[in-house]
Formats: sequence, C-alpha cells, structure tokens
Amino acid sequence: MPGGVALFDYNNDGLLDIFLVNGGRITEALHVPENFDRANPRYWNRLYRQNRDGSFRDVTQAAGLANVGNGNYGMGVAVGDYDNDGYPDLFVTSYGKNVLYHNNGDGTFTDVTAKAGVAGGGWSVSAGFFDYNNDGLLDLFVTRYMEWDADHNKICGGDWHTYCPPSVFPATTCLLYRNRGDGTFEDVSERAGFTAKKGRALGVAFADYDGDGFTDIFVSNDGMQQYLFHNNGDGTFNECALESGAALTSDGKGLSGMGTAFQDYDNDGRPDVIVTVLPRELYGLYHNDGAGAFTYQSLETGLGALTSGSSGWGVGLEDFDNDGWKDLFVAQSHVLDNVQQIDASLRYKELPLLALNHSGHFERANSGATTPIAARGAAFGDINNDGFMDVVLTTLGGPPMLLLNRGSGGHWLSIMLRGSRSNRDGYGARVSVNGQIRFATSAGSYVSANDKRLHFGLRTAEKATVEILWPSGTKQSLNGVRADQFLEIREPEHP
Repeated sequence: MPGGVALFDYNNDGLLDIFLVNGGRITEALHVPENFDRANPRYWNRLYRQNRDGSFRDVTQAAGLANVGNGNYGMGVAVGDYDNDGYPDLFVTSYGKNVLYHNNGDGTFTDVTAKAGVAGGGWSVSAGFFDYNNDGLLDLFVTRYMEWDADHNKICGGDWHTYCPPSVFPATTCLLYRNRGDGTFEDVSERAGFTAKKGRALGVAFADYDGDGFTDIFVSNDGMQQYLFHNNGDGTFNECALESGAALTSDGKGLSGMGTAFQDYDNDGRPDVIVTVLPRELYGLYHNDGAGAFTYQSLETGLGALTSGSSGWGVGLEDFDNDGWKDLFVAQSHVLDNVQQIDASLRYKELPLLALNHSGHFERANSGATTPIAARGAAFGDINNDGFMDVVLTTLGGPPMLLLNRGSGGHWLSIMLRGSRSNRDGYGARVSVNGQIRFATSAGSYVSANDKRLHFGLRTAEKATVEILWPSGTKQSLNGVRADQFLEIREPEHP
C-alpha cells in the first residue's frame, strides 16, 4: 500500500524537488515484523533536489531525513507551511509513528514531532494540511485504515493466500489536529466529531463543495461507503455523504475507495469527486449538482467503460493538454501480486490511465508509459517549468516513474498564492481563471502531495482574468493577465 510521493520546492529555488516515502523491510508479506529495518539506508525515505539541468541529486542525509526509526512502516506524505515562515514542511505518515519535519530554510529539516504533538499511532495512510477554521494557520488531517497489528494478522484466500478484506478487521477513526500557532498542535478529533465516525480510510481531499467559505473533507473508505465531512464553520464537522449522494454507487453499493480527487471536472464552478477502486467496480465519479447534492455519474462520463477491469490508487484532475478541461490520470495496479493465478482476466501490474476530458466526457489517451508497473502514489506538477503538467509515480518493489509531458500547444497560466491574512500557502482559496475553477490545495491523490502551484490551460487565449476568493474572505481580481507565465499573487493586506 505504500508509498507516497511529494512534489514541492523545499529550497525555494523555483524548481520542484521530489520526496519519496519508503515502506520498510517485510520478510514475508503475511507475517510482518515490527521493526521494518528502517535504519538500513535501503529503506530510508528519499529527498531528491532538482538541479538546474533537470537532473536530480539525492540529498536525503544532508537534509536530515535519513532515518525515521525502526517500527515505522512508511505510507504517505503531506506538504504545507504550517508556521508561515515561507518554507514548506513535511508530514510523513506510517504504520507506527507519524513524523513532522520542520523546514529550517537552509536545506535541512528537523523532526519536531514530539514538540508538535502529532505522532498519532495505529495505521495512518494519507494526510493533508488545510485551514479548517480560517484562522490563517494550517491544520492537519490524517486518515487511518483499520485497527491491525502483526500479532493479530489473519490469512484469507484458501488455496491462494491473499490479503483479507478490510471488513475482517475493526474500523478506526481519522485524526484532526488544530494548529495553535506556537509550533504545537491540539488533537481536536473528538471535539470536531471525527471519533463518532469510524471507517477504513485511505485517501483524503479538500474543497469547499457548498460555497459557504469553509473547507470540507472527502475521505475515500475501503470496502464501505465513502465519507463527506461538511465543515459547519464552528469547529465541528458533520458526515453527510449518504444524504448528499456521495457515499455509494447508483445501485447502493459501497466502494473499495483508495485515491480521491476533489476538483471541478466539468467547469461548472463546483468541485466534483473522483474515487479510485478495485476491478469489478467502476471508478466513482460524483458530480456536484449544487445545493449540497451529488450524483453518481461514472457511466455517463465514460469513466466506467475505461476502468471496470482496473485497480486505481493515486489520481489527479489536471489539464495535461492545456485545452481548458481537467483530464484524469490514475496510478494503477491490483492489490494482490498473485491475482492472475486467482483470476486470469486480471493483472497485478498495469499501465497508468490517462483519460482526456472532452467537455465533461473522458476518453483514453496514451499516458507515455510502456511497461506495466505496480503503481501506488502519484503526484502532479510542472517539473521542468515548461507549462505542461508532469507526473511522478511510486511503484512497489521498484524505482519511481517520472513522466514528462511533451505537450506542444495551448496557452497556460500557473499561479502561486501567497497569503497574508490567510495561511501563507493560500490553501482553501477558490481561484477562477477565465471561468475555470481550482481549489488551492496540495492534498488529494493517494498518500501523496502535489505541486501547490495552480495550473490552468488557456487554449488559444493570450490573456486571462483571474478572480480569487481567499480563505479570509478577501476577494481579489486581476484583468489582462499575460498567458504562459508563472505568476505569484499576494493576498491584499487589507480587504
């Protein structure tokens, strides 16, 4: 199920760097040891700094990220500037203890987990920074999968040993940490309403789906209904996926939810939800109809025909061809490495899925990958700053895959937000460019963190109108913005 990948500029040199989460040593897949041999350099997480020539250098040890300690099996990563000092920080999830790394601004990181109070525990998977109370400080949300340990492991599958379905193990709760603003966080999971709703959570994504000015949370659960946590604006959340229409398929079945994206695929100004799942299901697409309601539209959008035989993990909605419509990219691979022996029609390793968006309908395209892989994490960003979105994938038991987009047409605009009254990253802002909407976040996908810059394809337009609704409530407009540039937009100090 690991590992995550983050695309972020840790040293503020204008080039995206890559952070990769490693799992750990497992001697036998169904009898897991407790230490995972994380002190061994083979199982370190890795930070690669991008050089000016497009190559990368491993700076893991020099950056202070070498050894996360035995007993922690790495899963995912979140990126955000939690102390508003201008440098992106890292949060790494694990089965075991989670770790918060403060970016010191000199190319190094410091483990501040104990001081911050965010070690958590259990089986944490995905995480994301967001400002749920609009106080200008990034808070932290962590999904947890189930209550499990090696001493209580179970084997399923009869003659063919397989991982047991998640329903065999007890469900658990997600975690919400409120940023106090002094370098520490408070666990407000119970007060906010999350301990009352157990699940088997894997993915998480954020957006304000009902336009009330507060960021909401979508959680993809494995083997059950999905969760949509509505932000009530008073520090509490209400889980409302079932009544909103975003919990089940159109015939009332749960999903093997893994990765998720929470962006506007059909350019109607409202964030929609995509959930990746196992084969014999369809990747779930929940269209935001407005007024707090969603409709399951996997078949109507063409997504069902593309995905019924595949297993999906990391997922992104990005405009890869700069035509003004967000396309779909999915990291794919079955969860069982022996699945072909069980079902000859399925494969463990798969090609990634690229589906171009034609006015709200998805059609398969060439992803650029030629060899099937066991992909898991996926992060999206413009790695070589050429105006086209690229992808980094993680694989089980193999090297990561970097897919550079060789697009050659369509104007574009890439926006980096800098908050003043809002959090410095601008997470939670609603940004409109020539009528297209993106919600500012680095979270989403599966166990991964994306480039925080907001990419918009402009097609033939050489100028753009930009409108921003900041988390503070400040509205900002820019007219006649030149296309084909990276633009930093600062929030006005006064509304």
